[in-house]
Amino acid sequence: MINVSPDGTIQFIYSDDLRSLAAEGRSSTRRVSHVEPNEEGRWEAQMVEGPKLGPFDTRAEALEAERKWLEENL
Repeated sequence: MINVSPDGTIQFIYSDDLRSLAAEGRSSTRRVSHVEPNEEGRWEAQMVEGPKLGPFDTRAEALEAERKWLEENL
């Protein structure tokens, strides 16, 4: 997902495939979540300004839930 606002600001969920966008001008990157295992070994995505998602059986499931939440809430 890439969002371009009327003032030309570009906002996107970081991936290595899109890193060249950050090189096009002044940019900043910020962490919006932490994906970590819990005490039971299951995975949770804690959104910095939002809910805790999970627990999930795999890290991949937690990352997918994190991505979906960001797309819906950015």
